[in-house]
Formats: sequence, structure tokens, C-alpha cells
Amino acid sequence: MAIDVVRTFRQKFIAVCRKLGIGVCLRTVILIFCLTFFWVQMHMSDVADNETLQILAKPDGLLDANDSMLQLVPQHLHKYLVALPQRDRPHQAILPGNASEQVATAVSLNASEIRRLIDQQNSKQIVLNEDVFGPLQNDSLVIVIQVHTRIMYLRHTIVSLARARGIENALLIFSHDHYDEQINELIQMIDFCKTMQIFYPYSIQTHPVSFPGESPEDCPRDITKSDAIKRKCTNAMHPDQYGHYREAKFTQTKHHWWWKANRVFNELDVVSNYSGPILFLEDDHYVAEDFIYMLKLMEKSCSVTCPQCSILSLGTYLKTYNFYGEAKKDILRVIRRQQIFAAELTPPSWSFKIVPSFSHYDKAEISQWISSKHNMGMAYNRTVWKQFVDCADTFCKYDDYNWDWSLQSVSNNCLSHEFKVFVLKAPRVFHIGECGVHHKKSCFDMALIAKVQKLLSSVYKYLYPEKLEVTYTPIKKKVLRKGNGGWGDVRDHELCLRMVNRQW
Repeated sequence: MAIDVVRTFRQKFIAVCRKLGIGVCLRTVILIFCLTFFWVQMHMSDVADNETLQILAKPDGLLDANDSMLQLVPQHLHKYLVALPQRDRPHQAILPGNASEQVATAVSLNASEIRRLIDQQNSKQIVLNEDVFGPLQNDSLVIVIQVHTRIMYLRHTIVSLARARGIENALLIFSHDHYDEQINELIQMIDFCKTMQIFYPYSIQTHPVSFPGESPEDCPRDITKSDAIKRKCTNAMHPDQYGHYREAKFTQTKHHWWWKANRVFNELDVVSNYSGPILFLEDDHYVAEDFIYMLKLMEKSCSVTCPQCSILSLGTYLKTYNFYGEAKKDILRVIRRQQIFAAELTPPSWSFKIVPSFSHYDKAEISQWISSKHNMGMAYNRTVWKQFVDCADTFCKYDDYNWDWSLQSVSNNCLSHEFKVFVLKAPRVFHIGECGVHHKKSCFDMALIAKVQKLLSSVYKYLYPEKLEVTYTPIKKKVLRKGNGGWGDVRDHELCLRMVNRQW
């Protein structure tokens, strides 16, 4: 029966082809093949993703998930993925639900004790492992990592840094807005390069009932201005542009970013004579093995092709890259040209859904700096920081609690020339964090980390290109829409300005 159906279909298809012409039929067959190929690839990818998530979600599959994750990491780096009390149990990788991994200071400390410890650490400016790796050289690299409380992500960030070529010559500076002994112990375990810790001293933790934290006298977020004036709560006259009053958990991130940059460029003895670029990362960034090599290659290429570029960018956000949209564009373009070849429908580089062809591995582009695209894996030097400081009034008074939006305002409204960025088209810094300040529940996506690790492993042969092919991407100037608010309190403006004027 099946053979008869196939024979009948073939006869009808041949008859149609004789009427329409062989060329049309051939193109139709190839098109059907390509569409089927893409559907199967996307379907298989989704199935693999679901299987990974199901394994991680199964209570009885916890050990298997641990084993799978640890298999992706060299044995000597497992120590960074295992909680200290369970270091003798090699298969207990850090996963959601591990009771030992709750971020809480082992010994309960009050705010005054934490402030004392922070002041002590900041004043000492201790550089660990300097006796092993030697002092910082001007051709080395300084990497600053902003850390909050997400120790599970931080562990994988550290593992990725440990695997990078040339990391032994770098200085890692961890900037904290939360003092936690478990996080401190993890960082002090690092033995592959020089490290240093600095602590943001104006955090919610150090000021739990007073500004910059929240005090009982503060105006509630959603109270009307007229009611706030009647209540005589703090800063009643200055809600943000949307009529809301400050929330310390949101304002802290912008303050911390601004403080750490000033601390590193202007106040740390170890980098006082360093004039090279400083790379800024966060505790949920995962780096490729060749990220240091690529940064130096970018710096060399940029000096020739774009001396006016202020910022180097190593990262991009994978989930903003729409594979399905790109696939549709490719198919439509081929149909219009009436030249369909399977080779033309290769997956886009660094696609999140399919292992990429990595055709952009040696490409970079020069563009206008856009905060939503180029705010990850940013590197800039002391000269550029001086431009930021000169525009401190713009940065500190812009009504947006996001540091990158505020920096966009600096670029658009304060500088004589907007920031230009030199960015890799195939990123070397990946965002693995699924949760930020807006998420109320804790979460941790092991499947996403595993994807990035497997992706980097699959494209290893494309790393370390000899040179970069640079293109220019003109971007029409867009008027920056008004900020997201959350930054109307004059106390935040004053604190922000005092950080660079050293008056606080």
C-alpha cells in the first residue's frame, strides 16, 4: 500500500514538473529540504533543552546533573564549584537547593561590625598572590568584577576566568556590596592569579535603617506627592519623573558601579601607575578562554582603525539574538534570488539554538556606543574615565537608576563627540545570569551555563585568530528617551557626586 502511494505521488510530481519546468521543481525540492532541515534542527535543540532542564529538575537526578556539570570542568577547578564544608565530597557541585549554599554570613554580624571590617579591608588594600605572580605590569590586565550575593553564578565566573590563557598576568579586583564570609572564602581560594577585594561602604547592609539604605522616615514608593508633603516624609518634594520615591535596592547598583570605578582608577595604590584598559565584568559573566588574547588584539587593531574609539566591548546578550527571525530572513532572501543552496542556510554565528558556524570569529565592528548593546564586558582606560568624571553632574542627576542608561545620557548630552565602541561580533563574554534586581525569587539556570560551556568547546578551533577584520556600522542618532526613573531623590544625587569629589 505504502509503495503504491509513493509511486502515485512520484508520477503526479513528474507530470507537474513537465508542465512547470525542471528548474522550478528542483528549486521546490531544495526549498522543502532546507525548511525540513531547519525544522528538525530547531526541534532537536528544543528537545535537548527540555531534557537538560528535566534532568536538573528531577529530585532523584541531582547526582546525575552534578556529574554532568563537573564533567565539563577540569578536575583541578572542581574546588571552586564545591561548598567549603563539603569539599571532601567531589560530586556535590553547587546546584539550587543545596542547603549549604545559602548566602548568609556564617557568624551573625551587626551593621557596625560589618562597617568596621569593610573599613579595615579597604584601608589595607591587600593583594593576594602577588608574591607568586609578581607586581602588576603596565602590559598586564586589570579586571574588576561587581559582586552581590549570587555565589552560585560567581563560582562559574571564577572557573571560566581560571581557564583563560594569560590569566596569570592579570589582577582580579572583586568589588562587593554585601559582606559575606562564604564569598570571601571562595575568592581567597583563587590561586591562578593576583586578587584583591574592595567593599562598597554605603550599602543597604551597612546602612539598614538609614540612608543610603531605607529608613522609617522615607516616603513610601507609591505615595502621592501631596500626601508625602502632608506626612513630611524624607524627600517629599522630590519624587522621580513618574511620581515614585526611591527604593534603595535599585539605587544601590548605580551607586556601586560609580563608586567601584572611582575607587579603582583614583584610590588603589596597586593600579596608580597602570595606564592600560580595565575590563569591567559582573558576577554572572562567563568568559571564553581567549578573552584576554582578544582584548589585546582589539586594543592593537583599534589603535590603527579607530583611535577615536573610547570603549572596547567583549560581550553581547545571546538571548537577544533571534535565530528563528534570522532563519526566516535567510530563506526569504534565497527565494527572492531564486538560488537555493543548503550551504547558504548555515546557522548564524554564536546562535543560542544551534552550534554556530562561527563565521564571525575574527570580525569586529566600530559603532556608536549603545547602552543596551554594549554594556557587557566593557573595557576602557583612565583617560575615558576622566571623561566620565567631567560629566559627573549629568551622570549623577539623570533620572534613571541604571548606570548604563546614565552613561548613555553622558554620551548623548555631555560630550562633544558621542562614545564610539570597538566590539567583537563573536562575543568572548557571556551573560549566564537569569535573575537580576527585578526578580523576587532566587533562581539559577544550570542548563544555560552548560550550553555556554558546550558552545565554547565546540568552537575552540576558531579561537585565537591572527587578526581582526573590522567593519563600520553607521547608526542613525536616536534621541535618548527619558530615563526609567527611580533616581529623583536629591540625596542620591549628592552621594553620587561626593564619591568622585571624595567628600563623603
